[in-house]
Amino acid sequence: MTNTNKVSQKNGERKRNSKRRYYTYKKTPKKSALQPPQEKERVRISFLGGINEIGKNMTVYEYKNDMFIVDCGLAFPTAELPGVDLVIPDFTYIKNCRERIRGIIITHGHEDHIGGLAYLLKQVNIPVYATKLTIGLIKGKLEEHGLLGNVKLVEIKPRDNITLGSFNIELIHVNHSIPDAVGLAIRCPAGIIIQTGDFKIDTTPVDGDMIDLPRFAEYGKKGVLALLSDSTNAERPGYTMSERNVGDSFEKLFAKAKHKRIIVATFASNIHRVQQIIDVAQTRGRKVAVIGRSLENLVKVGEELGYLIVPKNILIPIDSIGSYADDKLVIITTGSQGEPMSALTKMAFGDHRKVSITPNDYVIISATPIPGNEKMVGNVVNALMKRKVEVIYEKMYEVHVSGHACQEDLKLMMGLVNPKYFIPVHGEQKHLVKHAGLAETMGIPKDNIYIPDIAETVELTEDYIKKVGTVPAGDIYVDGLGVGDVGNIVLNDRKRLSQDGIIIVVATIDSHDGYVVSGPDIVSRGFVYVKDNEELMNAARDLACRVIDEQYDSRYNDWNSVKTKIRDEVSRLMYEKTKRSPMILPIFMEI
Repeated sequence: MTNTNKVSQKNGERKRNSKRRYYTYKKTPKKSALQPPQEKERVRISFLGGINEIGKNMTVYEYKNDMFIVDCGLAFPTAELPGVDLVIPDFTYIKNCRERIRGIIITHGHEDHIGGLAYLLKQVNIPVYATKLTIGLIKGKLEEHGLLGNVKLVEIKPRDNITLGSFNIELIHVNHSIPDAVGLAIRCPAGIIIQTGDFKIDTTPVDGDMIDLPRFAEYGKKGVLALLSDSTNAERPGYTMSERNVGDSFEKLFAKAKHKRIIVATFASNIHRVQQIIDVAQTRGRKVAVIGRSLENLVKVGEELGYLIVPKNILIPIDSIGSYADDKLVIITTGSQGEPMSALTKMAFGDHRKVSITPNDYVIISATPIPGNEKMVGNVVNALMKRKVEVIYEKMYEVHVSGHACQEDLKLMMGLVNPKYFIPVHGEQKHLVKHAGLAETMGIPKDNIYIPDIAETVELTEDYIKKVGTVPAGDIYVDGLGVGDVGNIVLNDRKRLSQDGIIIVVATIDSHDGYVVSGPDIVSRGFVYVKDNEELMNAARDLACRVIDEQYDSRYNDWNSVKTKIRDEVSRLMYEKTKRSPMILPIFMEI
């Protein structure tokens, strides 16, 4: 018997004789050799707004079966959206995942962060978490939409922790142009993610509470997986000035106004700015009147919650301004962005019912035009100056400072947080790209920087950051009471109507034989003045009549094909004669 067989025999005897000896003898393989390497925890972030645009901020976080939302804002329509009142995010993804949504956290009370909330809550009822002032502003919006008693509102404060499924979120106080703004430290098994929200670093804020930089630094020491940071001012070098600088400018400008009536236009949500205007007005012995529903609401809520200190008897109704001399008045108004329906614009063009502009007015526009609004603001300034009004605007004096961090502030935030991955958010592509460049200068590897796009879903682990798909996202237009019923086809029709007008071809037809009983009549709106173009209108009438005679077939009674032919032929005629393409609308009435 060979030695090998002897060993095998001995092993078999050990098996039979003693089970304990067998396990003592046989070595158990190492655990690592039996199990594959453990998969790293993953967290996903989907961007439903606020990327490649200004406003409409909305971000969704997802870990396994748990999801929560950060912000739900709106954007204001541009000139390319005629008739549209508001633009809100597409909520399709949220509705599809409603069973997994644990709540929504609002970082602050600006419209681009809360403006879409009521529209979302009509479709998905989820808890809302926000700070005191933000909750106060949200309540006003929910009341307008009849939702106030149906939604769970949870008031929170900086350093509070919220648990939403697998996520634990801490609120961190930041400075912005509205009180009670917060950033978020989002903790889950995949790691810590910091989302700054809109922020600036103000060492002398009006409300006395400086941004909580130590808390950001503490998380930086613990190890941050990713930083999502506000990119709005990424193109601006240096540091953002303190809001107190504006107060000093107001002191100088109010003194310079002397005997004139002062009108100050500012963002409706800038409660710090309103406070400083009231303070300076009081020292100058002037009464203050407020114009604009959103501004009036802010003053009301701010005063009720203690964020706005209003001296007794300083506020007066706008209807009573005629009882005071010009040098005893300050009017705070909306319209700093030149919005067509705003109070300042109506004043500038002589359309306001309660305030008439005179050369004895001193107008201060205390805001910087949002990208795209420069022309509208310029039109308002020009209109005011035509009325011999002295106008002070941002480029002339320090009558506005931004609520967003400039380059040095952004770099300081990156240095404190020291993230592994960096994602610039809240801005157009040029802002995101510039912010990404700043991150590279701070030593973050280029492969660890991801510039997202709207609708993208990004996945993060300790090993990688990458796009893993897309979700439904885009713009939903609010027009009056209609939400989403205005699409590209309607907008294209509106643009065409605004550019070339419309021609309506009206005829009454005998349904039995197709004879024209009355008409065709040609109605023109926004195209040409009919009385000066009778020859053209007569040609269109004759052409429409001929098409009806040639195209109508009594056997099929197919009026659609007749209308299509009229539309084509009349359109061709109008282009030949005028080189314009108005909308052609045939209307037939059968008898």
